[in-house]
Amino acid sequence: MMRSRRSGKYRNIGILMLRIGLGVAFIMHGIPKVIGGPEAWATYGAAMQFIGIDEAPMFFGFIAGITELFGGIFMALGIFYRPVLILLTITMLVATASKIGEGAGYPEIAHPMEMALVFFCMIFIGPGKYSLRLRGERRRRLF
Repeated sequence: MMRSRRSGKYRNIGILMLRIGLGVAFIMHGIPKVIGGPEAWATYGAAMQFIGIDEAPMFFGFIAGITELFGGIFMALGIFYRPVLILLTITMLVATASKIGEGAGYPEIAHPMEMALVFFCMIFIGPGKYSLRLRGERRRRLF
């Protein structure tokens, strides 16, 4: 089958809509975590105990909030794309491990697990044509 020229255009629009939609969603997830203060940070950071890290829950909770907030912003804009997606994938894997460790059922585990998979796949897809470029940044193809 031959691809039409229009399919490439629609592909890039689809990637743009995906980036913006998920970016806004994760900005909204990150804001309460960041402004929640030390008590909220400690609560979110306690998830690290399920992967064997018991120290500094406040630090890790703050980092999770910052990752979701700025990761959402950068993902939506398409800058620092792959590093941000790697951090978001790790954050969602920790959230998945936390839900499993708490004994949550599949409905509670599904969201972070699915988001980890989506972010991991987006690493390979790339930011698409409609993304910001920083000065001196060149587009690199993964494959």
